[in-house]
Amino acid sequence: MTSRHQRQLGRRRLLFALGGTAVAVPAVASMAPYALAGTPADSGSSRAAADSLPLTIVNDSGSFDNANVHVYIVGNQGGTQVRVKPDGTLAPIALSDNGADGFTDYAISLAGSGETRLSLPQMSGRIYVALGQKLKFKAVADGNGNAALQYPAGWVTSDPNYPVVHDCAEFTFNSAGMFCNTTMVDMFSVPMSIRLTGAKDQTTGTLRSGGRAAAFAAVRQVGEFARLVVDDTRIIAPGHGLDAGLFAKDYLAPYIDEVWSTYTGRDLTVTTNAGTFTGRVRGDRFTFDGPAQVSFARPSTRDVLFCDGTLAAPNDGTTGPVAAVLGAGFNRSTLLSHPAQPTTDPATFYRTDLTNHYAKAMHTVAEDGKAYGFAFDDVADFASYIQDTAPTGIRLTLTPFGG
Repeated sequence: MTSRHQRQLGRRRLLFALGGTAVAVPAVASMAPYALAGTPADSGSSRAAADSLPLTIVNDSGSFDNANVHVYIVGNQGGTQVRVKPDGTLAPIALSDNGADGFTDYAISLAGSGETRLSLPQMSGRIYVALGQKLKFKAVADGNGNAALQYPAGWVTSDPNYPVVHDCAEFTFNSAGMFCNTTMVDMFSVPMSIRLTGAKDQTTGTLRSGGRAAAFAAVRQVGEFARLVVDDTRIIAPGHGLDAGLFAKDYLAPYIDEVWSTYTGRDLTVTTNAGTFTGRVRGDRFTFDGPAQVSFARPSTRDVLFCDGTLAAPNDGTTGPVAAVLGAGFNRSTLLSHPAQPTTDPATFYRTDLTNHYAKAMHTVAEDGKAYGFAFDDVADFASYIQDTAPTGIRLTLTPFGG
């Protein structure tokens, strides 16, 4: 079993992939730090990908006509923050792009009816869709004085985009191919699917019939998670909810404490591409021996939900992969029931009352069972991620809001 988290990925932190946005914007408006698809180091192909890729946008939402759907393609190319113009060319972010209202207008309109065909140049970034209203992206200067982009933060009530129904897909397209995913790491609002054609024909992100409403209902009915549901606009991921005072800071503390207590007296094994690590809690640190010795302090609920802090995953081939497996085990609540990790049977995930019910809902409503409900959801390949080293086209579909 070879999971993406076990490979050499430079994609755990989207802020770095997009060229320093972290220092360009206020913390409240920072982007999702983890879910951007990246390029595995071992993903080569017999030929380089084309300089551009046909991108088709399909509006099957059933709730908004094409005139009320606005598309934005923004990201990074070669360390420069860029946006894609309607003709498929790249333009660097410029402070002069801000209009009289203080915001840019990088919206790409859909065709009057039917499908919209665009051209996607090589870059890493996001495809945002906004429904009913346009998004307000602000061009700002980063710490080095370079133009950068302040992204929407739909989980922050003071953000100007908070009232707007919007969502995004993420991608890296370069000479090695196309690597892309839908994401719910920050929030869930607009159901979307990605179809990637090339060496294979792959689709991910499609929800079951009535899936959007089912996800909202599932999260709303769990008392501790109910406040994460914002009307019929979005569901905020619990990590962001915690920061906003909408979710208990100690929610997972009993489970975390039980894991620490249990593995004081028994072994937990974690298998990665580097080999098998065997760990026990020693002196309040979970210490693993194996190909290398790695150890972790007791995580907080926030560490688990963001897969960060004590569970941060450096791209070192040892600590990083073990941290990813632990983070997935905590979120899926499988660490106590399965002393050999990672677990690969989804029937064993989210079986306890104290679990990440937000991620559970995202997976339950997905047709293929795959979703990016938390940052390490790619452990054992359960993320809504697809890749192709010889891509010929990508299709982003806004799928039905209703049944």
